[in-house]
Amino acid sequence: MEHLLIIRFSAMGDVAMTVPIISALAKQYPKLHITVLSRPFARAFFKDLAPNVSFMGADLKHEYKGLLGLRKLSKRLQAKQFSGVADFHDVLRSKLLRYRFLLSGVPVASINKHRRERQQLTARERKVLKPLPTSFDNYIEVLKQLGYPVKSNFTSLFPPEGGDFSVLLSRIKAKEEGEKWIGIAPFAAHKGKMYPWEKMQRVVEKLIADDVHVRIFLFGGGEDELQKLDEFAARVPEVTNASRLLNELKEELILMSHLDVMVSMDSGNMHFASLVNTPVVSIWGATHPYAGFMGWHQQMENAIQIDLSCRPCSIFGNKPCFRSDYACMDLIDEATIIARVKAIVAEGKEYEKSR
Repeated sequence: MEHLLIIRFSAMGDVAMTVPIISALAKQYPKLHITVLSRPFARAFFKDLAPNVSFMGADLKHEYKGLLGLRKLSKRLQAKQFSGVADFHDVLRSKLLRYRFLLSGVPVASINKHRRERQQLTARERKVLKPLPTSFDNYIEVLKQLGYPVKSNFTSLFPPEGGDFSVLLSRIKAKEEGEKWIGIAPFAAHKGKMYPWEKMQRVVEKLIADDVHVRIFLFGGGEDELQKLDEFAARVPEVTNASRLLNELKEELILMSHLDVMVSMDSGNMHFASLVNTPVVSIWGATHPYAGFMGWHQQMENAIQIDLSCRPCSIFGNKPCFRSDYACMDLIDEATIIARVKAIVAEGKEYEKSR
């Protein structure tokens, strides 16, 4: 049996973007054994994805830290006798690992990150504002090079009715008839990717004021973020800090699958909601959908952004604002976000479920 190794270590959103493509690969090549190598957090994406998909978690901060750790990991991988290696990451770690396979005569292919086009997209002068190939396109191209052309028809990690909500009932009350569930993921790794928290709170308060049947679920990561969400939820009865109640990524995915809409930055939560077929109102500042990181099957009409000559200034949003005012986020009108959320809720969950 052919055995393909797929490497993608981080970040969470980027790993999530591999899921639709790996799912399609597994279905279209049922006799191909696929092993996904990533950080341990990603297990939830692949555990039940397909019978011929297995997951291998690599703790790069401890067990496989540094060059000695990579050598140990490489030996472990070599023992599995892979027939091909798909490097979906193309960073130093993955390059070193795939090089060992290349020396052994194993077919290897790696992702094209279109670095020149990215530089043109984010340039201050002579900016070339046009869509780049998406990450999904890039992953498909890697597989094609290895002899596995793929056409992805992925819809969701869960059945059409969503994930098994019974596992959450001890902490979250079931959805009532006519109730609208809205997810809010207000944070991201970098300031240039975050809508001001004060403005987002007003967005939530307005959504609640305009519809008594709205219930809001907040999603966040670090402890500082959770503290802010706790404080907000404590003073607004219709708001629940979901991330405080849920124990693991799988549970968050289940809850997201029952939302009518998710509001998210250009962050992992945008991709998590996309994997469970929930429409996302995404908010873009320093980054841009043209860089190719839009969520799976998400619609451009739901991407909230403003036209500024300096946008995008970064592919990943990690550069400080050279204007120092983060106008790309601050100037986005709260009413624009509210209107887009209401439009999706009004259309009902059939907005995406009917695809």
